[in-house]
Parts: sequence; C-alpha cells; structure tokens
Amino acid sequence: MDFDLPADLVAYLAELDAFIDAEIRPLEQADDNIRFFDHRREWARTDFENGGLPRHEWEELLTEATRRADAAGHWRFSAPKKYGGKDGSNLWMAVIREHFAAKGLGLHNDLQNEHSIVGNFPFVAMFEHFGTPEQQQEFIFGGFERRRRVAFGLTEPEHGSDATHMETRAVRETRDGVPGWRIDGEKMWTTGMHVATHCATFARTSGQDGEAKGITCFLVPNPADGLVIEEYLWTFNMPTDHPRVSFTNVWVPDSAVLGPVDGGLAIAQSFVHQNRIRQAASSLGAATFCVEEAVRYARERKPFGEDLARNQAIQFPLVELATQCEMLRLLIRKTAWQMDRMEHRQIERELSDKVSMCNYWANRLVCEAADRAMQVHGGIGYSRHKPFEHIFRHHRRYRITEGAEEIQMRKVGGYLFGYMGPRKGQFG
Repeated sequence: MDFDLPADLVAYLAELDAFIDAEIRPLEQADDNIRFFDHRREWARTDFENGGLPRHEWEELLTEATRRADAAGHWRFSAPKKYGGKDGSNLWMAVIREHFAAKGLGLHNDLQNEHSIVGNFPFVAMFEHFGTPEQQQEFIFGGFERRRRVAFGLTEPEHGSDATHMETRAVRETRDGVPGWRIDGEKMWTTGMHVATHCATFARTSGQDGEAKGITCFLVPNPADGLVIEEYLWTFNMPTDHPRVSFTNVWVPDSAVLGPVDGGLAIAQSFVHQNRIRQAASSLGAATFCVEEAVRYARERKPFGEDLARNQAIQFPLVELATQCEMLRLLIRKTAWQMDRMEHRQIERELSDKVSMCNYWANRLVCEAADRAMQVHGGIGYSRHKPFEHIFRHHRRYRITEGAEEIQMRKVGGYLFGYMGPRKGQFG
C-alpha cells in the first residue's frame, strides 16, 4: 500500500500556491478588499439594508478571482475536458479543498458561498447525466460563460430532509397549444435565487406522498409569472442568499423537464457524494487550520513566564483534535480514491456509508476545533479579529445542510445493520 500523494498532484498544489501568491493575494490586498476577510467581514459582505443580501462589490470580487483562475486553467479543473476542464478526480479535489481550507480565510477559497479558484460544479454532472443535448449546451456551457445559473429548489417549509412528502405539485397543462406543466407550491433555502436565471424545481407529478417515484425536476426560468421570492432568511453567518420561494400557477413547457418524468429524485441524489466528500475535505482543512493556529499561539503566549503550551490542559484537547484530523484525512482520501474507481451508481450501492462517515464527522470536528481554538486564544479568540468565530458559524451549517448529520448517520446505520448496501440480507 502506498499512502504518498501522486507526484503530479503535489506539483499541482505547488502550481496553485504560486498562482494564489501571484494573482489572488494581490487582488485580496487591493482597494481594501481585505475588509471582506478581516474583522469587518460580515459587515463588508452583507447589505443589511437590502434584505441581508450579499453586497455587489463582494460578489464582483469573487467573480474577478474566478475569472483569473479560469484564464489560468484552474477554475474548471473538476469539469470534463470537453467543457474546458481537466477531468479532476475526487481524490485530487479532496486534497485541493483540504489544502485550501488549511490556509485559513482568503479570496482563494471562501466556502460561505461555495467560492473557490478551483470550482465545484455539481450541476455539470447533473446535466451530463440527465440533460438533453440542448440543455447541456445551454446550461453547462452557459454556466461557464456566466449566462446561466441554476438554483436548487428541493427543500420545503414543512418538509426538510424528507423530500418524498413534498407538497409542491405539477400537473400537465397545455397553453396556447403548447404542452407543458403547471406548478404550485413553495420551497425553502433556494440558495442563489437573487442571481439565478433558473430554479431546478422538484414537484410531485404522480404517486403518493412518501413514494420516491413520482417526483419530477423542472427548469423554471427566473423571473417567471407566479414565481415569487417571498423572503430571504437571515442566518447564523451573514450575508444570506437563501430565500423562501412560492410558485403559484407557474407554467413551463415540456422542454423544461430535466431527466425522466417521475424520476427526478434520482437527479437530486445524483451528485451528493461528490459534494459531500469535497465538503468533508474542506471541513478537515479548516479544522487543521484551527488546531495549528492554536498550537502556534500556545507556544508564543507566556503567562506567568512559561509557554501556555506547557499546560496539559492546553495540550491534551489539541492532541485529541490532531489525532482525529489524521485519522479522518486517511478515511477521506481512501474514500475519494475508491469513488474514482467506481461507476456513478455503484457509489450509492457500495460506498455511500463511507462518504457519510467522512462528511458528518468532519463537520463535527471543525466545529470542535474552532471552539477549542477560541478557548486557547482566550478573549482575542472570541473576537472577530480572529477567524475562529467565522469558521464556527459557517461550518456549523454543514451539520444540517448537505444532508443533516442524523440523516447521514442513519445511512451509515442502514449499511452497518444490513438494511441497505452490500450487507443487505446478511442478517436474515
């Protein structure tokens, strides 16, 4: 067994570091852009007088960073080569995301809004597997050209983790001689609707509540008659781009259907594994950053004339966190490596539990590491002049989003006890 990273991956990390130093850090320091990352970050990013939405200058800065990364050949790294990418693997993406997050806050990688100079494009995989050639042309190429941006309308106010009981309905209806669908319902946490050109809206088209079959995905234009952004929900970490959206007598033609009619739930689940392993790697990187910063501070701080680090009350909690980081790193990289050797559907059948293990444990770990870093730093750790409060507030969301940790633990339990996965039927 060889646990060394491939030499070409190590070389690519060095190339990315050089690009960050040459292009991204100078941009971060120009025109007081550091305000988006220092103690002013929440205020600088948030237009509190405009519903708490991201400020335009904040989003423009992120766009400029990704433009530079795209010109250098990095932004589309994970996408297929035919779309200008490099067929970036799950292992490479996991290592890159951990590497970036371990650097701390910065323009190179700010996951509060899924920004990174090496982008993650779950919708590419979604359209690749389920879209028509016309949809692939419009939404994949259009997405990279920034002409199309798709929000994700799955969660509902009364139905969070259980999508099978959604109340949004779509029925066939012909208007002006054009066959199509009328959609009525409501969605929550429809991230990015303030800039989205379309919303991938999931609605029940047949079957009974609780059934996985009978849900269809529709590409609803934004704006559209009857589509209303009701409110933006203010969150633990601002700004917000997470609205509640209502659909009243919204009509779309048949060409707006993505994937098979009644088979939309498979679309919703199609890219969770890629997202979860990469997000787990990001949480691991942020946890490592918190531990390393706490260690450095404990060696520099000298209360009562001795290194703070001499105290076992300081050492032992950080030892436990460092140990967990090391173990989790191995599991994440092994799981990502296995994902790269499996067909898309095989991952769900054979490896989904390991992806869930990585994700829920990483999200717990980073919150614990941020909290411990605050404690080690004392009063200054609690202030916004250190990044730990931001890291905690941001990563705390991932214990709920990307599949709540209870849902992911239930998945692991199902595999462990043989209710699903390779051990199904083993216990009779």
